[in-house]
Amino acid sequence: MWWIYALLSAVFAALTAIFAKIGIKNVNSDLATAIRTVVILFIAWGIVLYKGSAKQAQELTPHNWVFLLLSGCATGLSWIFYFKALQLGEVSQVAPVDKLSVALSILLAAIFLGEPLTAKTLLGAGLIIGGTFVLIF
Repeated sequence: MWWIYALLSAVFAALTAIFAKIGIKNVNSDLATAIRTVVILFIAWGIVLYKGSAKQAQELTPHNWVFLLLSGCATGLSWIFYFKALQLGEVSQVAPVDKLSVALSILLAAIFLGEPLTAKTLLGAGLIIGGTFVLIF
């Protein structure tokens, strides 16, 4: 079932690039990112409130809080740089470079989470990196 959500994520990430490129024309990319963030804030909290998950916030440990906050900071910085890159470049160039995050995630997961680096995983990461270079050069 995880792969269905991953495919949906990919579809919406692709739409994000297209919609953002259209939406940031003649708009400050930081302002565009802030507007996008407010929309996401309402959607995410709407889902949490609808599902009744808000009460679980009391169960979060300081460890959970630290890493969720760090993740939020990383996400925010990623979005700011992504929107600026979209404003300056073509979607067909920016999106592949942004997807280098997949290969970087594989490497960081091996280093920090102890996830295995199999030949299949390394080949996939290598193809992503190679494909990115083909698309941007």
